Amino acid sequence: MTGQDGSRIVVGVDGSQSSQEALEWAVRQAHCTGAAVEAVLAWHYPVSYGWVVTQEDPGLKELAGKVLADAVSRVQPLAPDVTIRARIIEQNPAQALIDEAAGADLLVVGSRGHGGFVGALLGSVSQHCVHHSPCPVVVIRGPADGQSTG
Repeated sequence: MTGQDGSRIVVGVDGSQSSQEALEWAVRQAHCTGAAVEAVLAWHYPVSYGWVVTQEDPGLKELAGKVLADAVSRVQPLAPDVTIRARIIEQNPAQALIDEAAGADLLVVGSRGHGGFVGALLGSVSQHCVHHSPCPVVVIRGPADGQSTG
């Protein structure tokens, strides 16, 4: 799972504007460095006090796949020569990204989550990644004050 020179950039995707911008940045960086991009959407079933989902909902997995596929299809034209691998992981998002970053050259995350795939990024995933990643982390800020770019 590496680029031409063995390098790999892991990027967290959740469907939010800042995660899309993080993926775009990672693809442009990979184009410059010859790295491969691993786009990761990590999620887990929500847990509430006194309530745990015990039955899997196949619709959530399908939604995760669609969100990730859409994000990748929007950035692939930016650098057709860059290998982008899409991965869906059922795990706490911050921990999944840290685990996936093992051996990577860079981990790229958006500054805000909670986008198109609700529940994919709960809490401050970017902050957790900055403090615990085994590799350098780039945090991409979205539009100021949550304003849309389009």
